[in-house]
Amino acid sequence: MRWEDLDKQPCSLARTLSVVGDRWTMMVLRECFLGLRRFDGIEKRLGITRHVLADRLKKLVENGVLYKAPYQQKPVREEYRLTEKGLELHPVMLALVHWGDKHMVDERGGPIVHIHRKCGQAMQPVTVCSCCGEPVTARDIRVEASPHWQDLSKELLP
Repeated sequence: MRWEDLDKQPCSLARTLSVVGDRWTMMVLRECFLGLRRFDGIEKRLGITRHVLADRLKKLVENGVLYKAPYQQKPVREEYRLTEKGLELHPVMLALVHWGDKHMVDERGGPIVHIHRKCGQAMQPVTVCSCCGEPVTARDIRVEASPHWQDLSKELLP
């Protein structure tokens, strides 16, 4: 499977990775979730080259993850804001940060803490069943082909 063909795959993960699957894109999204919106601020914080940043931002805008909003008229200057589609990546980002805090840190632990605004407590992301509310892990889930994709079940599933 070629990188540029991921968006054509009958796999939701592959299609998702075609949009957010490289390191710079994820780092740009991290900055957006941390509140940075302007090109220069993101560029400075990440130490990324202008052309790579412009490319990643363009792709995120084209795919509806970010939108450009003017913040100055003369000259026109725009900032990048998360769309609803982009905000829906937050659980993914939290899960990756949590994994990193568990497996990729030194003795000091993770560098940031996520505080739940409502209760004021440090929180950890938990995946729960949307029907019964019970926490789930990989061992608690069975994967089946969707009825709409039965013809592809032999390709997708072992």
